[in-house]
Amino acid sequence: MRTLPRIIFASRWLQLPLYLGLIAAQGVYVVHFLIELLHLIEAAFGSQTALQSLINSIGYKSDIQIVQLNETIIMLVVLALIDVVMISNLLIMVIVGGYETFVSRLDLDNHPDQPEWLSHVNASVLKVKLAMAIIGISSIHLLKTFINAANYDVKVLMWQTIIHVVFLLSAVAIAYTDKLLTSNQKSH
Repeated sequence: MRTLPRIIFASRWLQLPLYLGLIAAQGVYVVHFLIELLHLIEAAFGSQTALQSLINSIGYKSDIQIVQLNETIIMLVVLALIDVVMISNLLIMVIVGGYETFVSRLDLDNHPDQPEWLSHVNASVLKVKLAMAIIGISSIHLLKTFINAANYDVKVLMWQTIIHVVFLLSAVAIAYTDKLLTSNQKSH
């Protein structure tokens, strides 16, 4: 291999710090999840400090002072926890799939914990999976907003809905384009 192609090919390793950074971000999400879960459990046992922390973190506003955990707050906190899990799943897809696709093979053949989707991952499959994950995350955000709709301006509700629909249309377009490319490759 000539020098320039070798340098260009080796440049893929410049992405390694990016993936390591995403792993660190994953760690931050784990800590955030555990703190919110702990606050939820403490609030369930009557801690006013934990309850206030939850109310502040979910942005819940009420005309009356909340003195105990209620179903709406529990639902909003659980949706926030689900949101963290879904973003964490998205991070794993980007870290594992991106590294495998763009940097180097992970050599996980015959490993019992190898994700099923990793055996057929490529840039196209990764884009579709990421688009679907973003739609899931957007759905959770939209549901949290609708549950707490009284605390949002109509413009915020409208724009969040429009943005979600744009995500949906984008994912459909990505999936359709991928289908067209795949069917064209099979016919040639």
